[in-house]
Amino acid sequence: MKLNVYATPDNLADKELRDKVVVVIDVLRATSTILTALFNGCKEVIPAIEIEEVINMSKNYEKDSFLLCGERNIHAIDGFHLSNSPLEYTAERVSDKTLLLTTTNGTRAIRRAIDAREVIMCSMTNVDVVAEHIAQQQDDTVFICAGTDGQFSMDDVVTAGAVINRLKAMMDDLDMGDLAVVSEAMYRSCNGDFHSLLKDSVHYKRMMAAGLKEDIDYCLTLNTAPVVGVYKDGVIKKLDKSEN
Repeated sequence: MKLNVYATPDNLADKELRDKVVVVIDVLRATSTILTALFNGCKEVIPAIEIEEVINMSKNYEKDSFLLCGERNIHAIDGFHLSNSPLEYTAERVSDKTLLLTTTNGTRAIRRAIDAREVIMCSMTNVDVVAEHIAQQQDDTVFICAGTDGQFSMDDVVTAGAVINRLKAMMDDLDMGDLAVVSEAMYRSCNGDFHSLLKDSVHYKRMMAAGLKEDIDYCLTLNTAPVVGVYKDGVIKKLDKSEN
């Protein structure tokens, strides 16, 4: 099985995705938020690129059946029901709702993966189940890191490393690209102290300055939302185990 990690969505060609399992990572915070919402019983998440796209989509839904969700440059969007903080996505708020979500980096990365055979969401919050799912599939896998403003983001890459570390313990036939090797080494080197590893990174510092430490703490906690989220036909849903 081949494993490749891409530091940003802009770094790969469409042909790299065809017939592959694609794992999309935006640990701070889009995929963490999506997985939390799925874990807490939302019906589905529909990722959008632009704010106007979300507003237009909402016209197709009955009142009280959906929530407008997202952020721009880590800040809440005026008039939306929820921001991009996973802590807001409680069962009481999201159960049985359709979430129309747009974020600065994460939803763009998800939409970029349209040509893949299968697209799954990943965060520190579900690394174990993601590794198990990939191991069962036995297909070449591409990790797409959302990055920050088009740049490499260390938090996403180390999350890929967490999954790869688990795959190495499960499988012997991994053919890893260079960034896959680096990401797994980065994960091992920090010994679970993600805060110390990331404290000087751009996105981590930006979120800390914005008073989002609780979000960071949650997003960097392993396996708090142990579900597999699958993006198919424009919609993200929790994988039915009977389909796995």
